[in-house]
Amino acid sequence: MDFPEALGNKKNEKVNWMDFLRLEGKKIVIFGLANRKSVACAIGKVLAEAGAEVIHVVRSEERAKACRKLFPDSPVFCCDVEEEENIIRVRDEIADQVGGPLAGIVHSIAFANYSEGMQPFHGTVKKDFLQAVNISCFSFISIANHFKELLAPDASLVTISISTTRMAAENYGYMAPVKAALDSSLCFLTKSFSAFSQVRFNAVGPSLLKTSASAGIPGYIDSYLFAEQAIPRKKALETIEAANTAAFLLSERSSGITGQTIVVDAGMGSNYFDHALINKVVS
Repeated sequence: MDFPEALGNKKNEKVNWMDFLRLEGKKIVIFGLANRKSVACAIGKVLAEAGAEVIHVVRSEERAKACRKLFPDSPVFCCDVEEEENIIRVRDEIADQVGGPLAGIVHSIAFANYSEGMQPFHGTVKKDFLQAVNISCFSFISIANHFKELLAPDASLVTISISTTRMAAENYGYMAPVKAALDSSLCFLTKSFSAFSQVRFNAVGPSLLKTSASAGIPGYIDSYLFAEQAIPRKKALETIEAANTAAFLLSERSSGITGQTIVVDAGMGSNYFDHALINKVVS
């Protein structure tokens, strides 16, 4: 059978490439939608287009109202993951109202509170750092633990990291070490869950994105514009590109990938010596 016949040989037949993901009817929970610019929102749209049954978990009732407008067909629950009992509560609510098994969970949550303003890294405030670790990293571990009985045996859990934690971007502050902890948790979760399941844990590591959350980072626009020029195509990474990768990792098509952070940076990490950037510095 040649390639066209494999796809269907009817004249002008439209091939639905989203069928490739095989997500039709599968239940996937997404934590972290804040607004229409959120990575979580983009992932939700891709999954909905693929036919998945998307369940959203947001931080507050205000965000729940916005989420229901964006996803009128999706159940929406509230959970502030800073308190572990809230994760247990929302798990019970989802179990009662939606049921399982869950084919996947998306963790798109990050928070940093610079209570004393931006400080040099060595001046990081302990309580701010620990709060960021709790919300941005430990919540992923906690969600995995408390939702394990609802997961399908081969479920996929995906979190949103960053393209590199080895670059000292001063305006990103202590969040890179927090994301490094999140990245490290992937292999440990994979190992511990392997004792009783084939559940996979991966992360999408995008370069700079144009989101509402990133807009609050001091000097982010300048960094974003630099990143755009450092990307070989001279076009910034789009949120949908990160979302597409997340959808792939949630699907059975990525069954051979676990414990990994998949970098999605449109080639930026290999192009720092771009001749145009060099010329601007030395001219």
